[in-house]
Amino acid sequence: MSLSYNNKQGREVRIHESLDELSSGLAEYMAELSEASIKERGAFTVALPCGSLVPFLRFSVIRKLCDSPYNKTVDWNKWHVFWTDERVVAKNHSDSNYKVAKDGLLSKVPIARGHVHSINDAVAADRAAEEYEFVIRQLVKKRVVSASETNDCPRFDLIILGLGPDGHVASLFPNHSVLDEEEHWVTFITDSPKPPPERITFTLPVINSAANVAVIISGSSRAEAARLVIDETAPDCPELPARMVQPINGELVWFVDTAAASELEFAKFHI
Repeated sequence: MSLSYNNKQGREVRIHESLDELSSGLAEYMAELSEASIKERGAFTVALPCGSLVPFLRFSVIRKLCDSPYNKTVDWNKWHVFWTDERVVAKNHSDSNYKVAKDGLLSKVPIARGHVHSINDAVAADRAAEEYEFVIRQLVKKRVVSASETNDCPRFDLIILGLGPDGHVASLFPNHSVLDEEEHWVTFITDSPKPPPERITFTLPVINSAANVAVIISGSSRAEAARLVIDETAPDCPELPARMVQPINGELVWFVDTAAASELEFAKFHI
């Protein structure tokens, strides 16, 4: 079972009965975007999320992309992989999103080593953010990453985000000063409410300049957050970072399983 509707902001909400069904829907979505971007520009630029979504992408979505019918349409050599946010730890540390993604995901598909753009783990958070932004700026100059037509930001083909129970996305947490950052593409924090404390993160202007943004919401622990950021009947909560994800000239799709959708008004009448 899969349901789809547009919320009051005109953004698409796709509700899937199970996590496996959700992963199939996301795999199809990514394969279509990959094929279209490569056909148009010769590259597909995707920013991966951190945290609990990495194993999900590893075990479910990427496995499906490697299988028929997508294995004939996904040109892995044309993919360029980034991270929406990263913990500032050594690449061999268990908290490293790069390590988790490399061990279980990137090592399983033929993505060129030079197309995997990770942070410099040998410097402090502020320097790591500065260097990561420099890397992206160089790739924009080379037209590997598209440039936004409306601002100074890069225009990634796809940014994938998870939703935290507190409404955070990437490492953009409620009521944090980085939510107001408009100058930099990549910024840093040293006081993350979730360990480890030092992280780098894409800023909201970069997220909202993407051609496509997919937000993955799974599990009952995120049902209330899903209601607050998606549902037409929810009270206004402008302080929630997820509510600030509004692509300027791009598409936003919410991928939600039934557990996370349990508090959505639409879902109560159709699930």
